[in-house]
Amino acid sequence: MAKKKQSKKTTKTRKKAAKKTVTKKTASKKTAAKKASKKKTAGKKTSNKKVSAGTVATDAGIKPYEPRKGEEYMNEDQREHFRQILMAWKRDLMEEVDRTVHHMQDEAANFPDPSDRATQESEFSLELRARDRERKLIKKIDESLQALKEDDYGFCHSCGIEIGIRRLEARPTATLCIDCKTLDEIREKQMIG
Repeated sequence: MAKKKQSKKTTKTRKKAAKKTVTKKTASKKTAAKKASKKKTAGKKTSNKKVSAGTVATDAGIKPYEPRKGEEYMNEDQREHFRQILMAWKRDLMEEVDRTVHHMQDEAANFPDPSDRATQESEFSLELRARDRERKLIKKIDESLQALKEDDYGFCHSCGIEIGIRRLEARPTATLCIDCKTLDEIREKQMIG
């Protein structure tokens, strides 16, 4: 009888040990599958990062403009500084458009599973929406570059005063000074409400 009890105990401990190893194996298989999935999708997707003028300027090595005392507003140095920022920003946006086109050409597949197809379509839809916003931004950049050529850049379209170097570095396509933009936003809120 003592042998039976002892064999039952060893059988139970063996079963527990076997169950633990099975659980560990399946857990490690699941984590390995997740890692493989992440690696697979990491190489495929284009970035949906927001491309802002500030990050583009710092990535391109363009330092913030330091105005000198008594310097005229929108002189040749300042215009060249903003031309570099706008061109770098436009170049970065155009590269993002090219990446999206290649991604959509490479990844277009006819999945047999409807949920996989829906996932791919929603991903493409989000990318296209982001690229559409960037297309409009490229148009604004082109308008700003044209204003630079015509010596009209950096002045408010509403009241005609200087927009300011720091505001233009934050938003190079700005066409309104901070006061006019604030009033414009207040009017917009009143029309909605």
